[in-house]
Amino acid sequence: MANTIPLKTPLDDTGLPHRATPTSPAVAAPADASRYYHPHFVDARPAPDGGSIAFRFRAFTGFEAQPEMPAAAYDDPAMNWELRDQLRDQYTAARVLWSQSRLRRQATPLLHKAAPLWSAWTAARNELVATFGQFWSTGDGHWRAQLMRLTDAERAANEAADAFDGVALQLAHAAADQVDVAGWDEALPLTKVAEELGYDASDWKIHHVDDYTHPLPQYRIVRDGVDHWGRATPLAASATQLIEEQRERLREVATLAGDTDPARRALV
Repeated sequence: MANTIPLKTPLDDTGLPHRATPTSPAVAAPADASRYYHPHFVDARPAPDGGSIAFRFRAFTGFEAQPEMPAAAYDDPAMNWELRDQLRDQYTAARVLWSQSRLRRQATPLLHKAAPLWSAWTAARNELVATFGQFWSTGDGHWRAQLMRLTDAERAANEAADAFDGVALQLAHAAADQVDVAGWDEALPLTKVAEELGYDASDWKIHHVDDYTHPLPQYRIVRDGVDHWGRATPLAASATQLIEEQRERLREVATLAGDTDPARRALV
């Protein structure tokens, strides 16, 4: 099977490179340059849109070395500027396909791992919201027990967020590496790779790699009357924000009610 990619042409609506039409005539490639062709190169044809050349290659696995134009081609007196330009275009197209194949190879096991972790986070977040909502029907004499249930739900949400962020960081690195090779115009979205595997990742919280290597500031959390600050990765920051919003509401209620129970005030 051969991959086809028109140079500097966006991916089609399948997320895969455009394929040249079988009836398009092959562009004759000068014999002088053939010894420098990439080993996966098949042929070059006019792209269906007529505005560029579509290069066909045997399918990449992503395990190959990154395609690079041979250095000897720059020093070969038989290679004029036109031949070198054509060869550079060929290797540019090869790098795009190779980078996308490598991303699919790297991301596939990570996406399989991320899917249940995202489900676990969603369930933990929903449980946290539901537990907080139960305060509306909790009598004054049962608030302490409900607060304990809330702290358990908070801990579960934080753990689920941290677990997903750990895999999201690896996915973000893989996506950034693909863009570094192919450029933003030829970026392969992780949501597209997930879709090919049967997952709807449209709402998964996977940020740019910089948000993991330079974590976001956490929202303020009060413990024993002391402000605690830290750094958080994207989903962990979302969990922290939700928890702080809930606790701020509990603090407000405790203040308005004139609550003097030290244990309960410490928890909220």
